[in-house]
Amino acid sequence: MKQYITPKWLIGYTSIFIVFLWLLSFIWSFEPDTFEPFALANQQATQNQEQIVAGYTITTSLITVAETLLNKSGGYLSNDVLPPSVMMDNMPSWEFGALEMTRDLALAMRKDFSRSQSQSLENPFLTKAQPQFNIDSLSWLLPSAESKYQEGIDNLIAYRSSLSDPNQQQAQFYARADNLRDWLKQVEKRMGSLSQRLSASVGQERLDTNLAGDAQAHQSTPSATVLSDKTSWWQLDDNFYEARGASWALLHFLKGVEVDFADVLEKKNAQVSLRQIIRELEATQESLWSPMVLNGSGFGMLANHSLVMANYISRANAALIELSELLNQG
Repeated sequence: MKQYITPKWLIGYTSIFIVFLWLLSFIWSFEPDTFEPFALANQQATQNQEQIVAGYTITTSLITVAETLLNKSGGYLSNDVLPPSVMMDNMPSWEFGALEMTRDLALAMRKDFSRSQSQSLENPFLTKAQPQFNIDSLSWLLPSAESKYQEGIDNLIAYRSSLSDPNQQQAQFYARADNLRDWLKQVEKRMGSLSQRLSASVGQERLDTNLAGDAQAHQSTPSATVLSDKTSWWQLDDNFYEARGASWALLHFLKGVEVDFADVLEKKNAQVSLRQIIRELEATQESLWSPMVLNGSGFGMLANHSLVMANYISRANAALIELSELLNQG
């Protein structure tokens, strides 16, 4: 035994183990491919002998995005407590971005899309599913995040099945302009926050517009007239991958909207606006050829990937605001 426990052998075994963990983390860092919600909804409806009805496609998008978080390469990594995933931050940040979009849509489906008015009853499947996605993303034991997310997925599948069952008339999805607009307003705030954080990669000074110029408005504590904001070097790649994950999830949700709200969008002359948003989000999923997220100055010699991502997200957010206005018109 002594010949295998020498310092030389220990260093060799340790080096091999470290290389193995590095390769594993490299493989697990590959982001999932995109999918086509309408084609997938048709496929699953055929398998389950169900009909495609209003809400079926966007619910399929939500289910598939949530399943991808759990079943992609390496599985769900955010709550792992062992190497190599405990030392990874890019993919957990990507997961958190996609999870935040999943939570927003699950909440919108519970309180808006599945209800005809404020006094109507909530759908029991969505009542269970929505809080199950809100468990701490870092929880790894009793209960684990994966187990709760899977329960949420199971309830979404049950809701989707009930939509196409004519005998379950209480299960509904209302594809209305006001419902869609309410959810888009939440998405606008999410995208605006991501854009601001990405833009702060090079540091910025901005005027305090928190009170929107209202002379009668006031806030809890005073703040400076000029605000300075700069992202920590350690947070640059986390913000980038969180935005990338959020854009990936939203891309599929909006493709589901394009199908389920087709009549509404056509009536509001909003189809082109939605397609433009989808195009901008598709651009956020282009391959990153650099081995790391670069943070060059705004007009410097090196690229700034955060600013490029912020550009696409800002343009998508501007189109979202335009889409909301179109939906608000008569």
